[in-house]
This record gives sequence, structure tokens and C-alpha cells, in this order.
Amino acid sequence: MDQPGQCACGTLEPVESYGQYCPIARGAEVFATRWTPLIIRNMLLGARTFTEIREGVPGISKSLLAERLRVLEQNQLVERTPVGDRRFVYDLTEAGRGLGPVCAALGDWGERWLALGPEHWDAEIVLDSLSSQLASEDLPDRQTVIRFELGGRPKVRLWLLCASGRAEVCSKPPLPEDDLVLKTKPEWLARWHLGELTIGEALHRGVMSAEGPQRLVRMLGRWGGRGSMKGPDRASFAATQS
Repeated sequence: MDQPGQCACGTLEPVESYGQYCPIARGAEVFATRWTPLIIRNMLLGARTFTEIREGVPGISKSLLAERLRVLEQNQLVERTPVGDRRFVYDLTEAGRGLGPVCAALGDWGERWLALGPEHWDAEIVLDSLSSQLASEDLPDRQTVIRFELGGRPKVRLWLLCASGRAEVCSKPPLPEDDLVLKTKPEWLARWHLGELTIGEALHRGVMSAEGPQRLVRMLGRWGGRGSMKGPDRASFAATQS
């Protein structure tokens, strides 16, 4: 169920203020709170329901997400519309969409200046991100299962089920047989998703191995780099600029 209930904007605790007139300080009071940039990012990428927004920020509790959305609504960055019994959709206002270039600039800065470390190598988050970016034309014509064997401590095994024009991450085998098996470590999966190396380079360097038809390996290769700020999602941020 998507976030229910009456809007509690009038009863929220006031946002902690820097007490400065500076526009950067005032903007940071709303935008620079934990989770808020990721919530805005997900909405810029098309998430509209409470569930869709939360799927893009694994780790946030329902109560905290509800609070963040109410603060954004209170500050007129988000508007909430009822679509049924105790169900709502959330849309960015003009002011909220104006944060698109801010998110793009922050992403560019992070990609250029901040190193990727072990705390960023969560394979399930990488595959969740990838699956959400794949359109039906990116996927094979028939039902296909890709198994990811991820070495390290602990070892992780995940599946990507491609069916009915969408991709879904599974923690258990969705079908009896796998069509392609990719073996690597979470670090290299993340670096491939960010476009730091291609499948071909990874296979040549021995940091990945693939077992399955070459047509599926080539398809997987075309999926690389989608996590980069230079990837196809870039248009979702740039399009918000007036």
C-alpha cells in the first residue's frame, strides 16, 4: 500500500535552520538532509508512488520516507494527489524539478572526485539500479535468466530474470535453468555498471568470466555504463532545466 493518511504538513517539526540569509544555506536546510537527494533523484527518474520511491532507496524505513516526503510537500517541492482509497501519487513541483540540475551537478562531482570503496559495492543495489534502467528493447525476445556469481566474503549469488519486457532481480533461482552465468566480484560489477570498464575488457583482464551464448554476452555488454552520470538517465536531470 502506498503512503496513506492525511497530510501532516502543519504538524511537522520545523527544519533545523542555519539561521543565515544565504541561499545555499537555505537550500541545504531542505535538500541536504540524509536520504532527501536520493528521493529527489528517484522522482526525477520517474518514481511516483511511495513504493516506487522506496525501492530506489534501500535501507530507508517507511516512517522516515513518509517524514521526508511531508517535509518536501511542506516546502512545496512535492505535491501529493489521491488516486484511490488511502493511496497517493507524488509529483515534483516546478521548484522540485528545478533540483534536476543540482542532482546532476552533485553526481558529476561525486563521479569525478570521490573514490569507489567497498561500502559502495553492494551487488544487489547495482543490479536493482540496472534492472530499473533497462527498457523492453534492451531485453531478449524470450524469457532469459542471467545468474551472477559474486565472489568475496561472503559470496553472493543473484539472478536477473528478463521476461515480459522487464528485468527483475531475484535472490533465488526463478527458473530451473540459467541461460548465462557471469562470475566476478562485486567491485568489478559496480565498476562495469559505472562504465569504468567494458565486459570485453573485464573478460580480457580475467576479472570476469561468462558462460553462455555469445549473443547474451554481447547483450550484457551493451548494458554497461548505465550507472554513470554520462549514461542514459542523464536526460532525466537535464530535461528539468528551464
